Amino acid sequence: MYIIAIAWLYVVLIAAISDTTVVGGMLTFVFWGLGPLALFLWLAGTPARRRAATRRETAAEAPLNDRTESDIDQ
Repeated sequence: MYIIAIAWLYVVLIAAISDTTVVGGMLTFVFWGLGPLALFLWLAGTPARRRAATRRETAAEAPLNDRTESDIDQ
């Protein structure tokens, strides 16, 4: 997935460099490159963030010591 992001930034950077003004090039890079790419990476990473949150909740609920159920007089 990251190779696609790098390729997209490369193409947008070339388009921004070929723009006629510096301000136009910067706006092209931000609005055609960084903005859509940040949105794409955020949306594509949602399942991984959801899995990590579930894993954290499960780890918090699991007992840390296996001998918690044993009686004292054993």
